[in-house]
Parts: sequence; structure tokens; C-alpha cells
Amino acid sequence: MMRHRISDWDNAYANGINIPQGDRWPTAWVEPARLYREALSALGRTRLGLPYGERPRNRFDLFLPQNKPAGLVVFVHGGFWIGLDNSYWSHFARGAVERGYAVVMPMYTLAPENRIADITLEIGRAIEAAAKEVDGPIRLIGHSAGGHLVTRMISSTSPLPEAVCSRIVNVVSLSGVHDLRPLMQTKMNEKQRIDREEAYRESPALLEPMSGAWVTCWVGAGERSEFIRQNALLANIWKGLGAETAVVEEPDKHHFNVLDGLEDPNHPLVDALFS
Repeated sequence: MMRHRISDWDNAYANGINIPQGDRWPTAWVEPARLYREALSALGRTRLGLPYGERPRNRFDLFLPQNKPAGLVVFVHGGFWIGLDNSYWSHFARGAVERGYAVVMPMYTLAPENRIADITLEIGRAIEAAAKEVDGPIRLIGHSAGGHLVTRMISSTSPLPEAVCSRIVNVVSLSGVHDLRPLMQTKMNEKQRIDREEAYRESPALLEPMSGAWVTCWVGAGERSEFIRQNALLANIWKGLGAETAVVEEPDKHHFNVLDGLEDPNHPLVDALFS
């Protein structure tokens, strides 16, 4: 019988140092993201820096398909709620845009300036504002901390109004963190400031899904075991609470290159988003 126990929680959630040449990310995304923004802007198919609130980071970028959008995809970026912004990820809109959807990528006010509960509210406001810009069904996808935020949107205590919730047809959590309690034991929590009350209030795995929720939990098979565990955790719990769930562990992918499929409109990850 094998037993498992985590003693180094910082290492359990550390991606870059545990991936060969992992220090290339997120810098490796900067140039392709810039080139994609410039290419679509030259075609008049971007609206950048649209406000959804009063704070400096309450902005989102909108990427438009060639014809009238068939609906809206919202991509929420990661960074453990303490780093990065939406400019790193623009090129990952390509697959959905080429499938005929508009894609919105919001920023949010980071910790420690914001608590995670407040970030949840900001993302809710961003999605509500984006929904006014684009008609049709809404599909949500988020990476890492963004996976937490998009699944939080379809929990029973979602900040979204019913009119927006009713338009959400599918959610993909990509390497998502769905139970915040382990992060309380990491050094990152000096900035995240997660306490026990917030962990229970803001962890999708500790909440019930909204009625009719669909969610795909997708992770790289080469990721840290905690991300693989967190990925399966939400799907298993929510399956027992009435949601329709799927779990995917994509071979030969780690925490960063697991996003690459979003650039290809025919990739299984994009298919999952549009299922």
C-alpha cells in the first residue's frame, strides 16, 4: 500500500521550476500575443481596453470574427490572482475567433490589493459588460486561477445576474484551482490572503453548481500532481451534484503549453469549448 502526503506546498504548486526551460514562460507568450493583436487591429476586428468598472485594471479586450459573432467566449487569465494581465494571452483567442465567436479577455485587480472574493465580483462585472457587447450563447474558459474564476461563475453563489447565467452554455476550466484551502499553506498566500472563511466561500469544489451546469476540467498529463488532483476534484464533486462534467488529461502537456490548443480552431480543446 502506498501512502501520499504533501509536505512542501510551495513546490506542489510551483510550475516554472518543475518544467524543463520553464522560465521561458510567461515571456514566451508576449510576442505572439502582440502580433495577434496587431494583425486583428489592422483588420478593424479589435476593441482594446474597454472599461467594465472604475478601477485601473477593470478593462477587457474584445476580438471579433470576420462576420457577425455567433456568440461570446470569455477567457480569464491565470497568475495565481497575484500576477500578469490579459496582454499575455491574446493569441489564444485565435481558435474561438476562427470558429466565428467574439472573444473577450478581461483584466482584474490583483491581490494583495484585492481579495479573491473581490476578484470574483470583478470578473462577474466584466462578463456582464461583455454580454451587453455581444449577443448569443456565452462560453467561459479560464486558465489556472482563471479556471477557478470561470467555474466560480457557474456556482450556486455566482455574482452573475440570471439573464447572463441563462446564456452560459459551457465552461472549460484549464488547469484550474478549485479548492483554495491548500494555497493557505503556501508563501503565495502572503499576497493572496486567503483565510478559512474565504476558502470555503470562494472554492467552487466546496460549492454547488448552478442548475444545468456543463463543465470540462482539462489539464496537462505532465502537470504537477496537485493540478491533476484539483482538475479531477471539481468534476467528481459536481457530477454528484447534478452538473454534466468531463475530465481530460492531455498527453505530453504541462501547465503552460496546455494552452497551445486554443490557437487551433480544430484542436480537441477548442472542440470541448464548443461542445
